[in-house]
Amino acid sequence: MATWPQFAAAAPRLASQVRALFQQYGQGLGYLATVRADGGPRVHPVAPVITDAGLFCFVIPSPKRRDLERDGRYALHSFPPEHTNDEAYLAGTAVRVTDPGRVEELTGRFRAAGQVDWRLFELGIEVAMVGRSGPAYQVWRDGGDRPAGAVRLILDVRTRRQPDRDQQ
Repeated sequence: MATWPQFAAAAPRLASQVRALFQQYGQGLGYLATVRADGGPRVHPVAPVITDAGLFCFVIPSPKRRDLERDGRYALHSFPPEHTNDEAYLAGTAVRVTDPGRVEELTGRFRAAGQVDWRLFELGIEVAMVGRSGPAYQVWRDGGDRPAGAVRLILDVRTRRQPDRDQQ
């Protein structure tokens, strides 16, 4: 499982596109999918925080927080842009941040209210995807059978590229 800095180092152009789509309205905005206790999906709007140190999410007491504490698997999808069908998607495992220095730094930097019972989670990345109108989809996976940093173009009807070609 990669951290945001590891993903950004392995696939810098894709990471830049992912970040831009999540932060297209200023503050990060996305839909967080978690796994309910019965195994079903649950989706919530969230404000993910992307820094050079990681991908984080402040989570208040809620079903999504209970889901993450019980089973950290998540998927995060960007809000749709106003004039295109472009999208970004990340999936992996969320882990609660317990380092007081990291929590204090991000709390101050992003003005997380001290009186609210939120918890900070770091979102590890197993899969990152950007889809562009056309459609064209680029996917990066941590590990597996592909070399580190390989971004796989899986569909591009705009240029009629063959599936499974790698792009650096």
